[in-house]
Amino acid sequence: MNILTCEGVTKVYGSGDNRVTALAGIDLKVDRGEFVAIIGASGSGKSTLLHILGCVDKPTGGRVTVEGTDLAGLKLTQAAIFRRRKVGLVYQFYNLIPTLTVKRNILMPLTLDKRKPDEAYFEEVVKSLGLAGRLEALPNQLSGGQQQRVAIARSLIYRPALLLADEPTGNLDQKNSGEIMDMLKLSNRRLKQTILLITHDEKIALEADRIITIEDGRIVGDERRR
Repeated sequence: MNILTCEGVTKVYGSGDNRVTALAGIDLKVDRGEFVAIIGASGSGKSTLLHILGCVDKPTGGRVTVEGTDLAGLKLTQAAIFRRRKVGLVYQFYNLIPTLTVKRNILMPLTLDKRKPDEAYFEEVVKSLGLAGRLEALPNQLSGGQQQRVAIARSLIYRPALLLADEPTGNLDQKNSGEIMDMLKLSNRRLKQTILLITHDEKIALEADRIITIEDGRIVGDERRR
C-alpha cells in the first residue's frame, strides 16, 4: 500500500535569468514500511524533495500525497500540525532544546499538542534506541551519537507516517554513524516505520532496502535491493 505518492513534482526558484529548477518532474511511490535511500550529489535536488515531503516547502507544480492527504492543499497552520503529527524529521544537526531533559525533548511533539504519551510505546522507543538510562540527562551531557538517538526518538514518538532523515550521520564519526544506521534499521523493522533517508554517501545508502538516485532534479535510478 502506497503511503507516499509524488506525481510530476516540480520546484522552481527565482525567475528570468535567475530561474533555477530544483525539481523537474518527480514521480515516486513509497509503500508503507519501506526503508528508502535517496542519493545524489550536492545540488541534485534531494534536500528540496525532502523539504516538500516534510511540509517545510511547497512544490511549484505537481502533487504530493501522504496517507491520502494532498500536502499542497494545506494552509500554513495545517501544514505545521501535519508535520508535527505525521512526519518525523531528523537532520545532521540534532535541534534539541538544551534546557530540557532527554525525556522532555523526546515528548515535545506530544507536549505541543497537550497529549499524553503511550507509556508502553515510549518505553519501547527509548529501550530500542538505548536511551532508557539517560532520560534525565541534558543534551550537553550526551555524546553526538546519543543526541542523534534522542532526535530519532523524538521523531518517532508520534508514530509518524514518514520518518525523513537528512544526512543524519553527517556530523558523526564512523562508529557513531554505524550505530545510528543500526537504530534506523531497527525502527524500520521492529516499529514498522517508513523511512526516507537523504544522503550523498553511497556506503550509507547501501543500508537501505531501496535506493533512488537523483540528478539535476530528476530521478535517474530506482533500485530495489531487498
